[in-house]
Amino acid sequence: MKIYFDENIPPNLAKGLHILELPNKQGFEVLSIEDVFGKGAKDEDWIPKIGEDQGIVITHDLNINRKVNQRKLLEKHGVGIFFIKPPNKKIGYKYWELVEYTITRWKEITNLVMITNKPFSFVCPCRGKIYKISI
Repeated sequence: MKIYFDENIPPNLAKGLHILELPNKQGFEVLSIEDVFGKGAKDEDWIPKIGEDQGIVITHDLNINRKVNQRKLLEKHGVGIFFIKPPNKKIGYKYWELVEYTITRWKEITNLVMITNKPFSFVCPCRGKIYKISI
């Protein structure tokens, strides 16, 4: 299964997790939307393609779920999405904080991927449990 990191998350984090996932039996392929679709790719272009791959997206962009057109695309193409919510909207996560957060939550995220029917939408708050929201 393919898990894509949106371009608002450093591509090196996706590359590092991809390497860490190689010996794992669950078979997750971790990719960066920026590396696969190019920098600045429009959500309307990559959402259908990720749906074809039966992929999952991890992003900071909560606006994807707020925009009706993009939300409908996620649903139509059966894409699962995780929104990483930073502790501060203006500052976001610093690089190493994001790495630490992602590694800490990785097992929980991949477990949810395995047991949840797509399309789905989860919010990953900086503190507390990951929770599901409607698409």
